[in-house]
Amino acid sequence: MSLQIEAARSRLMQPMRGRELAAHVIAGIPFLVAAGLLAAHGVEGDVDTVTVVIFVLAAAIMGRLEFESGAGYLVPTQLIFVPMLFVLPPAIVPLVVVAALALDHLPDVLAGRLHPQRLVAVPGDAWFALGPAVIFVLAGVHEATLADWPLYALALAAQFAGDLCGSALRVSLAHALRPKLLFGVLREVWRVDALLSPIGLLAALASIAEHYAFLLVLPLGALLEIFARERRRRIGTAIELSSAYRGTALLLGDVLSEDDEYTGSHSKGVVVFALAIADELQMQAEERRLVEFGAMLHDIGKMATPKEILNKPGPLDADELATMRQHTIIGQRMLDRVGGTLQDVGEIVRASHERYDGAGYPDRLEADEIPRAARVVSVADAYSAMTTHRAYSDALAPQVAAGELRGNAGSQFDPLVVDAALAVLTREEPPTMALTHG
Repeated sequence: MSLQIEAARSRLMQPMRGRELAAHVIAGIPFLVAAGLLAAHGVEGDVDTVTVVIFVLAAAIMGRLEFESGAGYLVPTQLIFVPMLFVLPPAIVPLVVVAALALDHLPDVLAGRLHPQRLVAVPGDAWFALGPAVIFVLAGVHEATLADWPLYALALAAQFAGDLCGSALRVSLAHALRPKLLFGVLREVWRVDALLSPIGLLAALASIAEHYAFLLVLPLGALLEIFARERRRRIGTAIELSSAYRGTALLLGDVLSEDDEYTGSHSKGVVVFALAIADELQMQAEERRLVEFGAMLHDIGKMATPKEILNKPGPLDADELATMRQHTIIGQRMLDRVGGTLQDVGEIVRASHERYDGAGYPDRLEADEIPRAARVVSVADAYSAMTTHRAYSDALAPQVAAGELRGNAGSQFDPLVVDAALAVLTREEPPTMALTHG
């Protein structure tokens, strides 16, 4: 991740060339022409230069207050953009936005973090401002009133449309990416802007009584930055902890491999197949991580199982079977000592030999009482065990093992997990085979 960040920063310090430069020029020139024509023909009366300068400064300040979202970094400029449409002549708002964006980037240019030539991209970034300004000019809006909320909703939709069109044009020209890939990113931006717009409208309403009341939103932007800074700190700590837990899990996996070659190799195969099943089930990241670590460490408790039981070339007697079945409990106990994420993984390890019909061990859980991650590990574990040679059994052909999964769906295994596993197996060679026979 640090290398990716370093590469991105390095790229910003370099001038744009080729398709990237052409894309921003092509997106920016039509905007400047349209904004210039709107300002030339849509302004009625005098323009208060001091107010324009204050808005440019305020919007630039808001642009420096970044907070994180699923899409990356967002800025609360909507808090200033909305009152700008009411307090200033709306015909000049697009050009004011361009000036604010340029001023926002100026500190980075002076500090050498941004190549000056990259300011060429600023006009193309301001397409979101054109649609609302045109609507306000055509509707003759001069002051904020709640009665005109349908018009404001239309202006917000125009803002999103302009943002989409401008971004799609730049991305498609610069990187040859399909515009629909932008929706995942822009959806987060639009949601934040939609939530901040009513507050911006309140600032516009307040500005009717007090001309510069819109400046009162600046502390709110600063507050969001404080929250964002704290959130970034917590995310950074969580990433560090996650990396530590992953390292611990990998270390335990390596120890398991050293302790017993078959068990370690088997666990690696289970991980690959379990993750393929998790992806087929479209599991979210947190649950998928439980699947990965649970598959990796589901046999960790076997380190405490006597080797003569693990490698016995024949059926286990009742006492030996009871000893063997303690490995899930021992595994959970080991991971509980580590704590944190691996404590959650310990619950998956403990439940990895439960049966869907409640006849498993150690707690005789059934159906949805068994964590879904454990149900996935159970299927991947069983398939890997059936298709590999062990001291007490020969390997089954993949087709036979798949039939066993199908035949035991609803009794030993979750039927939905089995369906996902069979879907994976029909698309590609079973991923466990290359690892367990290597």
